[in-house]
Amino acid sequence: MTRSEIRYIVLRSIGNFLILFAIFGVIATFGPVVMDEIKFQIVQYRGIHYTVAGVSVVKVNQQPISSSPGFASLLSGQKQQVLVAPNIQFSVVIPKIGASARIFPNVDVTNENEFLSVLQQGVAHAKGSVFPGMKGTTYLFAHSTDSWLDVSAYNAVFYLLKDMNPGDEIVIFFEGRRYNYTVSRIVISDPSDTSLLDNSHNSAEQLVLQTCWPPGTTWKRLFVIAIPKK
Repeated sequence: MTRSEIRYIVLRSIGNFLILFAIFGVIATFGPVVMDEIKFQIVQYRGIHYTVAGVSVVKVNQQPISSSPGFASLLSGQKQQVLVAPNIQFSVVIPKIGASARIFPNVDVTNENEFLSVLQQGVAHAKGSVFPGMKGTTYLFAHSTDSWLDVSAYNAVFYLLKDMNPGDEIVIFFEGRRYNYTVSRIVISDPSDTSLLDNSHNSAEQLVLQTCWPPGTTWKRLFVIAIPKK
């Protein structure tokens, strides 16, 4: 074998390795949000409808469970399925997008180290905002990332908020009680807009869910605003 042939084999091997490494990187980066998107499309196609388990059912599940059903359940399971909150101390359940996650209370929105650590585990409740059942705004945020490269590092539970519409249901479990909300409006605003949080004690009772918009950027903020269900 000549020197040029050896060089060609070595270069080709390096090239193949780099291609495989790049493919793995893309899968690892986009995997969580792609999987959520595929699951949501399956739910829409099959007409799957979620209901939310009551407090008594959640009490039986003392350990946190999966935040959303698996592919097998979505592809061949019943069209009527039940979502169970991770716990009744503080959790959010969103039937429209099949999401369920633990909420961590009193997270400082100005402390990046603090809220980024929380967002790797679940949803953050903004320090200074009220709790469910109180007059004012209960402010929750998740999936806050500055780059697609960071998407896989954070909980993507709010990624599908982009598919929410007025009239959709959101359920919050807090200190053993269930609070039902109905989405009233969707707002896209600048990252510098903190009016919903700044006025959290001056508004009527409402729930605000915040995520990044478009997903994987910090260009804008998407707010899902809901009011207590009548």
